[in-house]
Formats: sequence, C-alpha cells, structure tokens
Amino acid sequence: MTDHDRPPIIPVRPRPSAEKARSGDTGTAERLAMNRTGSFEWDLDARTLDIDEAGLLVFGLDPATFDSRPESLVERLEPEERIRLDTAIDEAVKGGRTSYSLHFRVPTDESGDQWTHIQARILRGADGRAHRVIGVVRDATAEVTHSAFVLELEKRRQRQTDIVERTTSALSRAVTVDDVTAALTGPGGLARLGADGLALGLLDNATMNVIALSGDSLEVIDELGQGRLDRSFPLADTVLSGRPRFVSSLGALTRRYPVLEPYVGQLKFQAAAYLPLVAQARSLGGLALFYRERTAFNPDERNLCLGLAAIVAQSLQRAKLFDEEREFATGLQSTMLPRRIHDIEGGEIAVRYHAAWSGRQVGGDWYDVIPLPKDRFGIVVGDVQGHDTHAAAIMGQLRIALRAYAGEGHPPSTVLARASRFLAELDTERFATCTYAQVDLGTGTVRVVRAGHFGPLIRHTDGRVGSPQVRGGLPLGISTDFGDEEYPETRLDLVPGETLVLYTDGLVEEPGADIDAGVRTLVTEVSAGPAGAEALADHLSDRLWERWGSGDDVALLVLRRSPDPGSPRAPRLHQYIHQADPEGLSDARTIVRQALTDWGMPELADDAEMVTGELLVNVLLHTEGGAVLTLEVLPEPVRRVRLSVQDRSSAWPRRRTPGETATSGRGLLLLDAVATRWGIEPRGEGKAVWCEIGPAAPPTSPPVRRGTGTSTGARTGAGADTSADTASGTVNGTGTGADGQR
Repeated sequence: MTDHDRPPIIPVRPRPSAEKARSGDTGTAERLAMNRTGSFEWDLDARTLDIDEAGLLVFGLDPATFDSRPESLVERLEPEERIRLDTAIDEAVKGGRTSYSLHFRVPTDESGDQWTHIQARILRGADGRAHRVIGVVRDATAEVTHSAFVLELEKRRQRQTDIVERTTSALSRAVTVDDVTAALTGPGGLARLGADGLALGLLDNATMNVIALSGDSLEVIDELGQGRLDRSFPLADTVLSGRPRFVSSLGALTRRYPVLEPYVGQLKFQAAAYLPLVAQARSLGGLALFYRERTAFNPDERNLCLGLAAIVAQSLQRAKLFDEEREFATGLQSTMLPRRIHDIEGGEIAVRYHAAWSGRQVGGDWYDVIPLPKDRFGIVVGDVQGHDTHAAAIMGQLRIALRAYAGEGHPPSTVLARASRFLAELDTERFATCTYAQVDLGTGTVRVVRAGHFGPLIRHTDGRVGSPQVRGGLPLGISTDFGDEEYPETRLDLVPGETLVLYTDGLVEEPGADIDAGVRTLVTEVSAGPAGAEALADHLSDRLWERWGSGDDVALLVLRRSPDPGSPRAPRLHQYIHQADPEGLSDARTIVRQALTDWGMPELADDAEMVTGELLVNVLLHTEGGAVLTLEVLPEPVRRVRLSVQDRSSAWPRRRTPGETATSGRGLLLLDAVATRWGIEPRGEGKAVWCEIGPAAPPTSPPVRRGTGTSTGARTGAGADTSADTASGTVNGTGTGADGQR
C-alpha cells in the first residue's frame, strides 16, 4: 500500500481538550489516561498521526520527541507484528469497512511485550474514499493475560471432561473383563486416559493378578512379586488400604517403598497415581496410572484420577458379573450337547459350537451324531427359536427325542415328523429348524430331510462347492400345528474325498448384510479351506464366526468321506459330473487325460478320453441325474485302465443299428471297437457301464468274449442309448456328490 493510500499505523499526538474541565472535576482525557487509554486521529491525506499524551504513554513514547509520523510508531513493532497490523488495516481501508479492532504486541523495556488494543472508525468522503481514521488505543495486557489464563483453565477442564467422556464411552461398550482390558490397553487407550502407562490388577481371594499392562509402568519388572498382596509394593498397598496414593517423583516413591530402590534405573516415568477400585463397597483391585512429565497433582487432577478409577471399577464389576453368568450359561449349554463324537469308519466328522459373543443367555443351536444299525449313522444340525434358558431346555429335550426316533430305525422323513409332533406337544410356543441326514459311508449314500433350515453344502474333490437342492418341510412344531408333517427325502451321494457341511444361521449372518451374501462367503471359505474335516472346521470358525463378531450362537458339522486314491501301483480317481453343469463333461475329459499322463500311461489317453465323453453324454442326455466317473489302473501284470460311469437309471443301454444319416446310436459300437472289454453291472438301484482299455490279458483260460460283462449280474451291451426314468443307485462303495438334487 502506498503512503498516500494508507500511511503506516496508528494515530498519536496530543490534542487540546475541547472544553476545560470544571474546577474540581476530572475530564474525559484524564479518566482515559488513568486507565492507560488514549485517543488518536490519523489523517490519511496528510499522512500525519495525532495522538494524545495518554496514547503515547501506552506505546512508551515521549510526547516531546514524537514527530507525528505513523512510521515512528510502526518502527517499534516486531516485523511479524508489523506485517500483521499492516495487513489488517489495509484490508479494512481497501475493503470499504467503516471500522476495525485489533490486538497486537508492543515491546517494552520493563516487562517484555505489552498487549495493545486499537479500536478505530474509518471516515470516508462522498466517493467512498477513506480520508481519516479516529479511535482509541489502550493497554490490554491485563485483559489479555487474564483471558489467556481463563482460556488455559477452560482448556484444562475441557481436556479433563474429554478424558472422562471418552473413557466412559469406551467402557460402556465393554461386556466382558477382556473387553474392559482391551478398552484400556488397546489403540487409543492411554490417550483416552491422558496417561503414559497403566497397570490393572484384580483381586482373586488373597492374591492380586495384574491383568492389563500398557506403556511405561512399574509392573513390567517381572521380579516384583506379582500375585502377592504385599504392602511393600505400591499397588498392593493401595488395594489393602483402600486409599489412593499420588506420587510426584521417583524419589518419593522409593522413600515410601524402599524395595523399589534397585529398579529406579529401569523406570521411565516421573509420577504415578495408585487408585483403589471399589464398587458397591467391594474392593475389586487397583489401577495405577503413570506419567512421564508430570511433577504434581493439583486437586482437579486428583479428582479426575479418582473419577476414572470409579468408572473402571463400575465397568469391571459389571463385566465380572457377566462373565460369571456367561460361564454358567455356556456350561449348561455344553452339558446338553454331545461331549464326544465317536470315530466313524470310512470318514471323519468335526463339530464346533460357539456361544454368542453378546448376551448373557444360552441359545438353542445344537448338533448330534447318532449311531444307527448296519454301520450307518445320522447327523443333525438345528436351531430352537430364542436365545434364553428356555430355548436351551427345549433344545435338550428335542435333541434326545430326535436321537431316540432315529435310533429306532425310522427313515429320515419319519424321524422329523415325529420330532415335530413331540415339540408341538410340549408346553411351549417355540419352534425349531433342523437338517437331518442318514449316512452310509460304505456306499456314499446320504438321505437328507430339511425342516425350515439351510440345506447342506458339498465340497467336491476338485475344490468346487455345490448347494444341493434339498426339498424341505415346515419348521418342527409349526408343521404339526398346520397339519403338514411332510418332509420329503432327497438322496445325495458322497464320492470318496468329498465333504458335507451342515451349519446354523449364526455362521452366515453378517451384520448389515443380506444372509445370501453370508452364504456366498461361506461357500468361498469352504472351497478355499483345507481338506481335513477338523482343519476345515477350524478354518470356518476362524474366518467366519470371529469375523462377523456374531451376536448369535453357531453349530457346525463337517463330514468328510475318506479319499480312495487306490495304491501307488494301482491308482484310482472319482469324479462327479452334474447334469446341469455345462462344463462338467469337458472337465471330466481333461481330468482323465491328465490322470493317465501322471500315471505314466499317456498312450491310452486318447481312447480313454473319447470313451469318457461317449458314456457321460449317454447319462446326461438320457437320464434325469448326474454321473459318477471312476478311473483306475488294474493291478499288474495286466497294465490296463478301467473306466466306469455310474448313473441312477434302472434302464440298461440297448444296441441299435443306426442308419447312414443317424446322428446317434453309435456309442456302444464305438465302445466295442475301442475297449478290450466292456460291460454293464447293476449298482443298487442304478447301473454302471464299464470298460477296460489297454493290452489284452495273456490267455490262461478260454478267452472272454468282447462285449461281455465279467462281474456278477453283468451282461453284454446291446445298444448305445439309454432311455428310462432315473432311479437311485450305488456303485461298489462309490457314490455321487453334486450340486442339485441327486
């Protein structure tokens, strides 16, 4: 800004009073001077500054030597203050304002900086251009200093209020004792308390256990006798006496507790507050807060520490009560579930139960494994409505009833119908959902019924996970009330190495998300998890139940049929091909070629791949279900491969003589031309078409005619196509496992 536009700074120069003070009276100028306040007039056009004697005294200037130049006043200011003052006045004058007010510092010889306040009015002409500035200037040091003190006091009180509010908010969400310690020692815990370290000890009969440590603290020194209530140590002394102790130096600490003298060099704090934790006249333990830079505790700071101790004590009392009730509830729940799952032949079973993380009461989720005649067993996972002891009691009765009905040998549909009737006859309005399956691992047959519950998942040997379409009925209890106790049975088959997963809704309920998204996540984790049943159960528990932070309990059952790899000299593989899987046929052909290459028989891969396609197309086109492909190497000395395709149709293929323009009917003719031997065998309620590819066996007996089955019940195929309704079937201990109803 130019000198003409805005001369430097503030006004000053003595002006005669407009009217003499009356005799015995004090004039306005005298009263202003007594309050270290002066007036000024700044002529912007003449670039002169008139300021009275009181105003000059505010700036520490001699009236006799002041030359009325604004520059003489500005030169007294520090450069940063001069820039700030110039900028503020320039904005007011050029911005069209009519006044401005400003605090700035003026250096003095006696007391360092003096705070000075200007309040001015800008006088403008008709054209809006500023010509004069008039106003008052005063010493505001006392006012600003007092304001700074008040602000600092208010800041300290606000800080203390924030500490209390943040700590209260964090602990209000703590349910268990572990939650309380996590709130105190987790991220931001010490910052919330305004401390540099803490130690939290809880009484346990005649001992005290330090359950939480964070930052700089005394208790990190292991040899200080943790666990003993010894008054020679400060935290134990505080707990036993019930009185807080505020230590403002390490010297004071060691004078009172000489046993700490050898450890002074290891301590990184300067002050500490030892606080007893008391709730409802009951001593719970002690809290120690440590500070690196504090040297004293004023009354407000002591009250703050005592308030924090009271908040922590109340939270701990509530959490301990919750933990005790929870331990009782989960103990009750565990007594109602099977204590041990017996080993099964031909597979492995893993079960998991997790109580809900929130809430004191038990839930109604359960699992069970029920031995059945003929080396079979039943598996069930279910959920009784509600999360209280009544739900747990109903669950216990229902589990026993369902186990009894299954043990009597009833089919799965009857078991659930009777269980529904049992629940309806109890004096309760609760209902239950469950999935029950009768399993025969010898054949891989799984007969499933569902009562308003999730269907099972099946993990195939190649890692794919399917969700079979298992028909279901109404929840138990409700179906009887509605007079609809129909529970249709769905037949599934587990190929060796496949895994069946049953679960309750707590495993797939992600807060704030649709349950279908949780099911999709479960499918992903089942596919990505390890193969073993126990390892997969642990994987699902770690990745899902803990991930959701479930507010619901969870029951999980994982059943895996043992793999059937054959032997190193006679390997074997099984693969299920679902009828609705458009890529299944291509995948099967690729798997066959890769297996023969890995087994050192690549010269048979072309024929085996072609036959695989022909047999699978027959099943997928002419039956209503999928197929199980089995490929194995026959033991030496016959180095051939045996390929078998099983389906559930009871109709056998028949040979046809296709015309030249026919598009089908050549499958069995092709099989007869390529295979060394082939045939058809009954497998339970279905059949298997098999063939052997490779060199013929040395003739040790009359040769077997090609096209003639060699197993009991086998016969020569007479055609390539099959056309019949699909029926259930079992294939020499192998079965099907697939997406969709099977």
